[in-house]
Amino acid sequence: MGKYFGTDGFRGEANVNLTVEHAFKVGRYIGYYYGRGHKARVVIGKDTRRSSYMFEYALAAGLTASGADVYLLHVTTTPSVAYVIRTEGFDCGIMISASHNPYYDNGIKLINGNGEKMADEVTDQVEKYIDGLLPEAPYATREHIGRTIDYAAGRNRYIGYLISLATHSYKGVKVGLDCANGSTWMIAKSVFEALGAETHVINNTPDGLNINTNCGSTHIEGLQKFVKENHLDVGFAFDGDADRCLAVDENGNLIDGDLILYIYGTYMKKRDKLTTNTVVSTVMSNYGLGKALEAAGIDWLQTQVGDRFVYECMRQGGHMIGGEESGHIIFSKYATTGDGVLTAIKLMQAMLDQKQPLSKLAEPVTLYPKVLKNVRVTDKDAALNHPAVQAAYQQAQQELEGRGRVLLRKSGTEPVVRVMAEAADEADCKKYVDSIVDVMKAEKLIVE
Repeated sequence: MGKYFGTDGFRGEANVNLTVEHAFKVGRYIGYYYGRGHKARVVIGKDTRRSSYMFEYALAAGLTASGADVYLLHVTTTPSVAYVIRTEGFDCGIMISASHNPYYDNGIKLINGNGEKMADEVTDQVEKYIDGLLPEAPYATREHIGRTIDYAAGRNRYIGYLISLATHSYKGVKVGLDCANGSTWMIAKSVFEALGAETHVINNTPDGLNINTNCGSTHIEGLQKFVKENHLDVGFAFDGDADRCLAVDENGNLIDGDLILYIYGTYMKKRDKLTTNTVVSTVMSNYGLGKALEAAGIDWLQTQVGDRFVYECMRQGGHMIGGEESGHIIFSKYATTGDGVLTAIKLMQAMLDQKQPLSKLAEPVTLYPKVLKNVRVTDKDAALNHPAVQAAYQQAQQELEGRGRVLLRKSGTEPVVRVMAEAADEADCKKYVDSIVDVMKAEKLIVE
C-alpha cells in the first residue's frame, strides 16, 4: 500500500484528508498518463454521498485540463463502472465512493482498461504527482482541451446486461432489497422488477447523508426483520457502492459471504461448471467453510484480506468463484470485481434451479464460533514476529489442529495486530486468543 492508495483506492474524510485538490491532481495525472499519444477516454461513476458531486467535478476538471474526454455515468455502482470500461473501450475509469464507510468519508477508486483495480505502479506515480515529486503535467490547450459527456446510457446498458444473465423468471417470488441509500437505490429495483419479482425495497431514499446509516450489508439486522415481518422468500442487502451483497433466507437468517461461496460453489460443481474445482476466499473466511467445501470435494484457496487479492488469485489460477465473508463475491466469467446485484441474481438462480430455499442450500455448512481481538501495539512487525508470540501462536495452532484454527495478522491501516481463533467451542476460541495476547502483554508489546 502507498501513502494515499490502499487496497481499495484513496480513501479518507472528505475535505479533511481527501480533498478536492487531491481529486484535481489525480485527474490531471491520469489524463496525462493515459493521453500520451492519443486523446484519453475516461468514465466516472459516483455513489450518493454529498461530497461525491464535488469530487466528480474536481476529477473531471483535472482530466479535461490534461486533454481527456470524460464520460459521466452519474450515480451508479462500482461494478457498473468496471463493466462499461471493459466492454466499451475506455482507457480507464474512476469510481467515487467509500463503499461501506459513513457518508462523511469518500474515496477515489482507479480502474484500468480491463475493468480491474489499477496497478500499483500507476497509483505510485499518481501519489508522487500529488506530492510534487514529478514534473507538472502539461495543460491541454485549444482543441486539445477535453470535454465532459453525459453517459447515463452506459449505466443503462449495464442494467440490461444484469437482466440478461438471469436464467429464470422471478414471478411469484417475494424479494426484499436493502439498497443502503446508496448506488443501487434505483438499479436493484429496476432489475428485479424487470425479471418479474414481487419486489419490496427499503433504504432507497438517499439524501447525501444517510448512505450506510443503520442499513445495508453492514447493518443486516434491518433486512432480517423486514424479511420476517413481510414473510418474504429471500432478501438481499448491498453496501454503498454495491460491490457487496449479503443475503437473508426466508427465516430471517443471515447468509454471509462464506455461505454464498458454498451455495454457489457447490451448485457449480453439480453442473460441472466449477472448472478448477476450487473456491477462493481470504484467510478471514470461517473454518467451517473449509470443512464444508472439503466434504463436498471442493478445493479451498485462501488469500490475504482484500477482494483485490482474491481476484488476482482467481485470474492467475483460472478459478471461477471467490470472495470474502463481507459479501464481495466475484464471478470471473461475468465480472472483474465484486458485484452485489450480480451476486443476488446468481443466488436466485441457485435457488430456483434447485427448487430449494436458501436455508436448505446453506444447511451443510456449520460456521464455527469466532473470537477476534484487535491488539494495539507499538510496532506491528515487531509484535507479529516476536519469538515468544510466535511460539504461543504455533502452540495454539498445534493444539487446535483438525478442529479449529488460530490466525495472527497485522492491520493494513492501523497499529494493530489481529488475533483470531475459531473452534467448535467458543471457550476454546477465547482461551487460545487470550494465550497469545497475554504473551504480548508480558513482553510489553501492547500499548496500554
